[in-house]
Amino acid sequence: MPTVDLVIRGGKVVSPDAIIEASVAIDGGKIVAVGHDDIMPTGREEFRVDGQYILPGAIDSHVHFRDPGYPHKETWKTGSAAAAMGGVTTVFDMPNTKPATGTVEALQIKLRAAEASYVDFGIHALLGDDTVDVLEDLLDNGATSFKAFVGNTFGNLPAPSDGALLEAFEILAPLGIRTVVHAENSSIMARRQQRMQAAGRIDTQAHLAARPEVCEIEAVSRIIHFSEWTGARVHIAHKSSADALWLVRDAKARGVDITVETCPQYVLLNTADMIRMGGVLRVNPPVRDARHNQPLWDALLDGTVDMIATDHAPHSIEENTRANIWECDCGFPGVETQMALMLTEVNKGRATLMDYVRWSAVAPAKAWGLYGTKGVIAAGAHADIVIVDMNRSGMLSHGKLQSISKISPWNGRSVKGYPVHTLVRGRFVMRDGRLVEDAVGWGKSVKGIQKMPTPDVRNDWSTMKNIVKVPEGFPNNALPQVDVVTPADER
Repeated sequence: MPTVDLVIRGGKVVSPDAIIEASVAIDGGKIVAVGHDDIMPTGREEFRVDGQYILPGAIDSHVHFRDPGYPHKETWKTGSAAAAMGGVTTVFDMPNTKPATGTVEALQIKLRAAEASYVDFGIHALLGDDTVDVLEDLLDNGATSFKAFVGNTFGNLPAPSDGALLEAFEILAPLGIRTVVHAENSSIMARRQQRMQAAGRIDTQAHLAARPEVCEIEAVSRIIHFSEWTGARVHIAHKSSADALWLVRDAKARGVDITVETCPQYVLLNTADMIRMGGVLRVNPPVRDARHNQPLWDALLDGTVDMIATDHAPHSIEENTRANIWECDCGFPGVETQMALMLTEVNKGRATLMDYVRWSAVAPAKAWGLYGTKGVIAAGAHADIVIVDMNRSGMLSHGKLQSISKISPWNGRSVKGYPVHTLVRGRFVMRDGRLVEDAVGWGKSVKGIQKMPTPDVRNDWSTMKNIVKVPEGFPNNALPQVDVVTPADER
């Protein structure tokens, strides 16, 4: 049997269906064997992880690495280092950078910035009124997917009109491309914020009052209708409310290709935490009343919510702690803390490691067309691996984050269960709890390995590309000629 690059021995391999004692052989960046230690080939490097768990690396569908445009908040180097430390081996970056990722030129700037990444990545390009005509150009030049900011957030990118959103879905449906949607009703929120500001409301609760659950209910419903009509694949970002879960369940039962993420802040924190922390916990959508926490967790368990993401959204300390809540930038760093937080809940018995692998790796790999190559510990897959110690205890500290942002609502939170080693395509990017600094730039775009299933296009007859065509035999500059017959009694 030939010698391979690396053999990880003595661990417990986790899939959504089982946990088995097994070793993993890696060569050329790929897994070549998974099985009993005795049948493994010899490795040029032998690495023992006795008693620890071997998981597919987490895939975070929702990060804001702020690069280009906001280097004081984050860069691809620092954001991806945080991902590596957090057991995340692939990220998908959002388009609200500066310039926004809505032109081929802006996309190329971002792809050059991403050359500094420690981990693999996808790029969500911008879906807006001004980008509908260049969606295919963006895909041809490296975008993996799209993001529509139906609800406003950092960057204040205008929400796409319903007409533009529907037309974009018509274009993307036959291509099989999935669009991430920030699903809140911008009109309601803008009016409520304006009214409260005029009344002098600058307190924390004002942010919560400006974005009530009905904003999410309405927007999720609208997106489902557009998706179902066209057959376009959609992904609901940062699901925060229990109130719209029934819409998702019903849509999935009807065959709508919709996936949904939630974040640790929505299942573990609530408005009492925001009132206590202030702008540190200002996020869009907001953390909500405690009544939402358990239903969202239950929705993860039953598959209504497919995956865990983070909405990693770093800012400076000053930007997160202003006295006026409207002036606090929204978001905080999360890609480095997600795994420890969720493993802690596993240790509490709220879920299994198999559940966690489904949420963190398998579901996002399937949603973005990566499954089989990523999201699984199996022969032929990329050796994207995180090794976790479920017995390691500690306390999260924002001062220790790799992110440039050093402010986090998780600061001081006790956790049990940590990622201790992270490999991306067979190379250690985090080892023994320390960043492998010379792995900077190892990350690659996943664009070339995406394989989305055959799409289910619907109502193609009504798409904009068809209705703008003049029917055959119908003059473009005249109304059809109609014979008018005057009734006899009017002659």
